[in-house]
Amino acid sequence: MTPDAITAPPSSHPDPRQRMFNRELGLLRFNERVLELAADDSVPLLERMRYLCISASNLDEFFEVRVAGTRQKVQAGVESAGVDGLSPSQELALITERANVVVKRQYELLNDALIPRLQNEDIHFFRRSSWSKPMKKWVTQLFEREIAPVLSPLGLDPSHPFPRLTNKSLTFIIEIEGNDAFGREASFALLRVPRSLPRVIAVPKDVGGVEHGFIFLSSVIHANVDELFYGMKPKGTFQFKVTRNSDLYVSEEDVANLKRAIESELLQRAFGQAVRLEIDDTCPPRIVRYLQKQFRLQDSEVYRVDGPVNLNRLITIPDQIDRPDLKFPAFRPAISSQLSDESNIFETLATQSSLVVHHPYESYLAVTELLRQASVDPEVLAIKQTLYRTGQDSIIVEHLMEASRRGKDVTVVIELLARFDEEANVSLATQLQEAGIQVVYGVVGYKTHAKMLLVVRREKNGLKRYTHVGTGNYHTTTARTYTDISLLTNNDHIADDVNRVFQQLTGLGQVMSLDRLIQAPFTLHKFIISQIAQETENASNGKPAHIIARMNSLVDPGVVNALYNASQTGVKIDLIVRGICVLVPQVPGLSDNIRVISVLGRFLEHSRVFYFHNEGKESLYISSADWMPRNFFKRIEIAIPVKGMLLERVKRECLDMYLADNCSSWDLLPSGEYARRNPGEDEPFNVQKRLVQLHQAHNEQDD
Repeated sequence: MTPDAITAPPSSHPDPRQRMFNRELGLLRFNERVLELAADDSVPLLERMRYLCISASNLDEFFEVRVAGTRQKVQAGVESAGVDGLSPSQELALITERANVVVKRQYELLNDALIPRLQNEDIHFFRRSSWSKPMKKWVTQLFEREIAPVLSPLGLDPSHPFPRLTNKSLTFIIEIEGNDAFGREASFALLRVPRSLPRVIAVPKDVGGVEHGFIFLSSVIHANVDELFYGMKPKGTFQFKVTRNSDLYVSEEDVANLKRAIESELLQRAFGQAVRLEIDDTCPPRIVRYLQKQFRLQDSEVYRVDGPVNLNRLITIPDQIDRPDLKFPAFRPAISSQLSDESNIFETLATQSSLVVHHPYESYLAVTELLRQASVDPEVLAIKQTLYRTGQDSIIVEHLMEASRRGKDVTVVIELLARFDEEANVSLATQLQEAGIQVVYGVVGYKTHAKMLLVVRREKNGLKRYTHVGTGNYHTTTARTYTDISLLTNNDHIADDVNRVFQQLTGLGQVMSLDRLIQAPFTLHKFIISQIAQETENASNGKPAHIIARMNSLVDPGVVNALYNASQTGVKIDLIVRGICVLVPQVPGLSDNIRVISVLGRFLEHSRVFYFHNEGKESLYISSADWMPRNFFKRIEIAIPVKGMLLERVKRECLDMYLADNCSSWDLLPSGEYARRNPGEDEPFNVQKRLVQLHQAHNEQDD
């Protein structure tokens, strides 16, 4: 590990005799690896700031969903142990212990590493103690002109009880001395800060004396808070943030209208049960106890911080600074001449049958062009597509609406319950319906997570169907930063299968037999287990056996136990798991032949690729599904085979090269900790950098 790596408390290390790690601690460890990138001197400085903010955002979501769920189990008196041997109360205690270490590390990095090093690069964060007279004057004018008019302080008394504060909102509690205009004796006031106000404010060069200077909004409010309480004396001003349970709970038994039920739940999300209080570390204990009482939180659920309580909002800073030398090098995805906007994508697929596109190294234009050309082609009759996350102002949505305007039959299966995108998807569903598109909400109780697009086109020999399936969402923004695989094909067998899945989602009927696709919740889990069992049998018979699997998370106990059995018979197993992995590798007699690595870097690893040696008759599948119970049993997912030369390419770029990485990968140890690989005397090999170089070379050839 690097010298700056987090050192976890010994009690958070799992018992090595256990067969599975705890899922929630695994998610915390993933966030620690993200935070380690913020401490990595080899990462450009402004990108380190970005990683720090990502770790803060990840931690927020962890508390909103995972900790909230564990806390509910504890409050309900559930004490039965999970597959890792931990009861909910034990799990919560270990989470608290480890999360405190993570939070402490975040603020150490901000205060002791990033801010001083940014200052060395002439990027300054001005503390109140260092403000010059001109800056104090400018701050006062800024406060009076742009901040004070939108603030509404709330005095707390019997007629003004403690309000319901929204999830993750920046709030100040202010201790006040004196009597107000009505003779009431003051004690506390709250100041809620609207989300419309920037948490970091750029200071003009003629005020700060530097090209890039910033002040925290919290500092501006601290310096001017007395202006909000005329004639009274604020004795102390302390920022805090409360994190609440933000999971949505929609019972399929009571849902007559799924969209309406979700809209109702969204109204309550901002006011879920409190699970964490972050507060200024200078706040007196008696005020902290007062807030704990209001939010019904224990001492262990209070996190004192030395800096802004909303670290994730600092993520705007890198984009405000024009310093290419402090950021990742500029990168242009490769665009194949066969898939450009000047070529006919239907003719290309008619010639080549199937194409693989590796994002973000290769442009997402291949996918958007298929949809754009389909939307305007007079021979295209129908388009069917699943949508899980799309982002704002999506070109994908524009093409679908254009197709509908041109009289094509367009059907969209939209997943309303895509976590934290529910509100956007409800709005999107309405927008699509108003454009004349048939919108289906999928199946209650089963998230539609599969990524599928089907285009039906009239050609001289009859109707022909063109299909796109992928591992990533139809989201053109994340397609520039997430690694994913797209398969575009005119294969009739695949088109038949995709069409059958659409029929399941939009109509009624029994489970259909599929020729090429493997589908959850019906066959995917059994299929993966059967493929592992086949490799196990081959190894038992003395034949070569090898499994390579890449995914975001490995949590399913059935798959884990099957992999243990395979390891014990001699199957070589390489797992590339970005996030949570509950499997314990490298345990003698249990998992000797299993190694697990996690790769983190500039791009977020998102592809799911599964390879089986199969006695030399190699098989490889790309999928929308991780190896988790929810993906196997509670989601609509697909896995699709990739064959021939495409198999060789996907295996090389998505598996073999990743296993060779010795710069941006971590080995999972039997203790549950991760050790970062170091090239030592070997040639450094950073897989993401190498893939960028590989595809930029292709760009130059095409140019």
